[in-house]
Amino acid sequence: MSVVLAVAAGGSLSAAARKLAMPLPTVSRHVSELETHLKARLFNRSTRRLELTAAGNEYLIACKRILEEVDDAERAAAGEFNAPRGELIVSAPIVFGRVHVLPVIMEFLKNYREVNVRLILMDRVIDLLNDHVDVAVRIGELQVSGLIASRIGRTHRVVCASPSYLAQCGEPVQPTDLVHHQCIVFDGMSTRDTWTFRTDHAEVVVQIHPRLIVNTAEAAIDAAIAGGGLTRVLSYQIAPAVTQGALATVLAKFEPAPAPIHLVHAGTSRMPRKLRAFLDFAAPCLRARLRE
Repeated sequence: MSVVLAVAAGGSLSAAARKLAMPLPTVSRHVSELETHLKARLFNRSTRRLELTAAGNEYLIACKRILEEVDDAERAAAGEFNAPRGELIVSAPIVFGRVHVLPVIMEFLKNYREVNVRLILMDRVIDLLNDHVDVAVRIGELQVSGLIASRIGRTHRVVCASPSYLAQCGEPVQPTDLVHHQCIVFDGMSTRDTWTFRTDHAEVVVQIHPRLIVNTAEAAIDAAIAGGGLTRVLSYQIAPAVTQGALATVLAKFEPAPAPIHLVHAGTSRMPRKLRAFLDFAAPCLRARLRE
């Protein structure tokens, strides 16, 4: 059943094999043996990916429920519902995780000696159930789901540059001034050639001139500190650089509405004590850090 879930999530046998660290022939054999046992086809095969059949989709729903029950039973047997113990898997965006979540986890580990934490840092939204994640940090408006969310703060999308760049090229006063500036684009934050701002009356979409396009916030920030131009990232990502005087923000009064930050976890009938302990410990700590 776990293999079927991985194949459905990845869209291919090879993707499931990589995720499960399992040989590709083994994954293929498990799926074929299960289809033979059920006397039903679970996937439609194409040259590009596997798609669930109607029977496969119904089976997948049952698999998720059954595997949750198995997981609960194993946790109960290990005593995770009686006291905080076992491995806790936490996911967070890369920079937010390093700057805010990791220090909180270090303090948490000092207080809960029988809990081990695996921190997964990535800038994409992962499926908590399929990736076996206990709790995740999500930045931005949440999609409708069965997840339980606890708001811990908010962050702003800001435009910034090094003081040396602003001294040489001037500070933009209006969003439309960006047409005269070099820009560094972080792919995960916006489109490659436009930035959106907010005025008293409406949203304003501004054409920009990207001299450099990168795929991580850290690279965009480093390039801006080096004087490469203006970049747009989230406020918490540049807080240390602003404090140190390496970056300065511009166009603050035109910032879009702030993005909420939540801790999210699956809604289950019984919550492991390790998760309850982490939520009770981490939520107030993160709220305090984000107010600073």
